[in-house]
Amino acid sequence: MAEIGDGMLVGLGSGSTAACAVRAVGRRVAQGLRLECVATSRATDALARSVGLTVRPFDDIARLDLTIDGADEIDPALRAIKGGGGALLREKVVAAASDRVSIIVDSSKVVARLGAFPVPIEVLPFAGAWVMRALAELGGTATRRHGADGSPFHTDQGNFIFDTAFGPIEDALGLAAHLAQVPGLVEHGLFLDEIDTAFIGRTGGVDVRRRSPLP
Repeated sequence: MAEIGDGMLVGLGSGSTAACAVRAVGRRVAQGLRLECVATSRATDALARSVGLTVRPFDDIARLDLTIDGADEIDPALRAIKGGGGALLREKVVAAASDRVSIIVDSSKVVARLGAFPVPIEVLPFAGAWVMRALAELGGTATRRHGADGSPFHTDQGNFIFDTAFGPIEDALGLAAHLAQVPGLVEHGLFLDEIDTAFIGRTGGVDVRRRSPLP
């Protein structure tokens, strides 16, 4: 959390790893750090408020200093698959608005090539059957996500998530371009150029990888 400074506006990601980061930021604030936050999901908003963070609505914010998030997979080029927490659309928007994006993962999430983890895809319910067909034509096997209780999962926008297995992804940029052209597909979980820094937890400490030097 050394990248967080006084007076920052910080985006907070969603999912289990991001939740750990939110709690760590809460401890820093309790020790006197001054900052405001934006949450990428209702669950993160509730958690952030519970640990004493000031959360602002994103709809009137055009720029953030930093976003802290997790990832389901990340490769050596800092390309990632995200969306296991179901908030990929908001995470991608908040990342785009951030000057820097830092990802926190453990070493099990580091892969040589993306694709062992299915790509989460947010889908407009109206277009569900069509998008599933389009994903199959792109070589993906899509499964609609359900919650822990077995009920269908809906994002905070009320959309479906299709967890889509493509196998090892040879051309992530090409796949992202094809996915972006599917009507009814709201967003995909390929984060290919958003991440600036990855903090990778290993047995002997933390490995820090940066896309480019900090200004």
